[in-house]
Amino acid sequence: MFGSLNIDTLLIYLGQYKLYLLFLIVFLEYLNLPGLPAGIIMPAAGILIARGKVEFVPTILVSVLAGICGSLVLYFIGRYLGKPILDKIYDKYKKTRGTIDRVSDYLERYGNKSAFVTRLIPIARTLISIVAGTSRLNIGAFLIYSSFGILIWNFVFIYLGYAFGNLFLNR
Repeated sequence: MFGSLNIDTLLIYLGQYKLYLLFLIVFLEYLNLPGLPAGIIMPAAGILIARGKVEFVPTILVSVLAGICGSLVLYFIGRYLGKPILDKIYDKYKKTRGTIDRVSDYLERYGNKSAFVTRLIPIARTLISIVAGTSRLNIGAFLIYSSFGILIWNFVFIYLGYAFGNLFLNR
């Protein structure tokens, strides 16, 4: 579906499916599934906000909800499948071992706060969920700290698209 996608095509899809497509792509990204990165889709959603096709607050809320849902799925996978799932990831994606180990070390040192801080670091922001689940980080703390980190990350990317869209719409 997204093989040769350019920004114009993406804007057409987003304009047609609006927040449903945004939710789906952000949810999948927070599951660490390959595809269209939310770092592209969220600015595109911001451009649609600038064009008056969607509203700002619902767009932010949908993106945060999608991020939380994807994060919870990975958290519970880590919690109930534990170390064997990390071992499979290590075996299949050897380059991620260093990043996962750094996220684990950060979690051990800073506890709950790491769920917030790692949401603001590329790559680590989507790996923290499975590591937090495997480490059995308190689910309430995980949700609170993750939600704020997801909100900031998503807001920045959506706002950048909005500002970009306004810059070129007002010319």
